[in-house]
Amino acid sequence: MSVQHQTRRRRMEPEARRAEILGVARRLFGARSYATVSVSDIAAEAGVARALVSHYFGSKRQLYLEVVRQMMVVPASVSELLPPTTPEERLSICVDRWLEVVERNREMWLSAIGLEALGNDPDIDQIMLEADEIATDRVLEAAMMTDVVEGRQRLRAMIRAHSGMLKAASREWLVRGTLSRSDLHVMLTRTILHLVNTVFPALRSA
Repeated sequence: MSVQHQTRRRRMEPEARRAEILGVARRLFGARSYATVSVSDIAAEAGVARALVSHYFGSKRQLYLEVVRQMMVVPASVSELLPPTTPEERLSICVDRWLEVVERNREMWLSAIGLEALGNDPDIDQIMLEADEIATDRVLEAAMMTDVVEGRQRLRAMIRAHSGMLKAASREWLVRGTLSRSDLHVMLTRTILHLVNTVFPALRSA
């Protein structure tokens, strides 16, 4: 065994190796259909033994569900380390970060939101429900509204409903090309602000 190969193996910690496999799976599942991607394909692309993929993720379906979860759940980094400024600026930063994630993983994002439209898969449905709740948490954090008590459930419901429009709008950007990334940024930021600043107070006073 060469020194170079030994060094490479020492540098690849378990979490890094797992992330590498997950990245390969995300790329392959985004480019091809679930049925045409095998665990062996993923292992070969990642440069690891098939057994190692199974060790980290179990079956192909479990790996696929993890890819969908990773794609749909808004990462904590989207709302981390936001400046202590206005809700508008904080939301603008979050939307920009989210658009970057989607643009970087275009094919898998479109594949994942297509799964939601198909329905009839309890595991996928559960991931989507979880993703909507986490996305709502991220929005409330950015809007500095995590401490809202009165009308909290309606506020969360409005933000969850907004996520449906967000997914449809992303298709206009990525598939139809009718909206640019900057268009989408303005649209998403402004509609969220309208919900929390205008619609939510109106609901509370109705």
